[in-house]
Amino acid sequence: MHQHAPGRCVTRGRPAGRAARSLTAAVAAVGAVVGTALAVALPAAPAEAATAPPRAMYVWQWQDPQAVVSVATQRGVGTLFVAVPPDLPTSPQLPAVRTLVAAATASGLRVDALGGDPGWVDQPTWALDHWLRPTLATGLFAGVHADVEPWTTSAWTKRQATTVSRYLTLLDSLVAAAGPRPVEVDIPFWFDGIAAGKRSTLDREVLRRVAGATVMAYRNTATGSDGTIALAATELAVGASLGKPVRVGQETMFLGTDPVSVKQTFYGQTLTRMESQLALVDAGAGAYASYAGIAVHDYTAWSAMAP
Repeated sequence: MHQHAPGRCVTRGRPAGRAARSLTAAVAAVGAVVGTALAVALPAAPAEAATAPPRAMYVWQWQDPQAVVSVATQRGVGTLFVAVPPDLPTSPQLPAVRTLVAAATASGLRVDALGGDPGWVDQPTWALDHWLRPTLATGLFAGVHADVEPWTTSAWTKRQATTVSRYLTLLDSLVAAAGPRPVEVDIPFWFDGIAAGKRSTLDREVLRRVAGATVMAYRNTATGSDGTIALAATELAVGASLGKPVRVGQETMFLGTDPVSVKQTFYGQTLTRMESQLALVDAGAGAYASYAGIAVHDYTAWSAMAP
């Protein structure tokens, strides 16, 4: 993400610049990803994760649909969040998106449309007319996963209350326009510290509106006071109180070399070590009725990790 929350130097939830990444790159070639090589190199999810909720996986870029499906099925993924460009029915990317969705569906995977931009907060009509409605008109997706990230804008620090209000209004509009399709969102773990109105907090107001959320509790250690479970606990509790499912987000992309960035991602670590921590997350977060599994960000980086 573009900036830290005010006064919170350890709360970064996204790699710098990813929120503003153009979705037109969603099917860009990933030279290092080769389907057959992935199928050989990927270890299966550990046996202890067999009873955990199925995982989700963000897919911003891909080259080989079957390679994506292979990673998903071998690593306990049940849902793909697939990046979708604006005006999908007329986009040159439609054939690639359609092929991926068909391959995933044939393997029993659920596919939700992934999209979002901080600019949507100030241009909700554009978001509905050029992204949401065209995307759902294709009939390809079971649901919607919105990654808007309003905290990355200058307005967040200058006019936070107004930005919060507009963000919640945007969510209301997305949910209304999506009809029967569920809308889920990404939220940082620190939304419980952001006021929404006079008597509520932003995490609670978001979860009241949407079908579910993924809390970006990015740490490469599951336990401890600064571990994933502790960071996700408040949102899991809020989800349980509202009857809404909450996924726990985990990062695998390169975020930087400083200590704060390093502890937020499994980048540079082995799959074996990551799986050991994910098993602990499943065990700890599973104590909450709201827990809906782990969401891994993202396909490209996760598939490139060494065993």
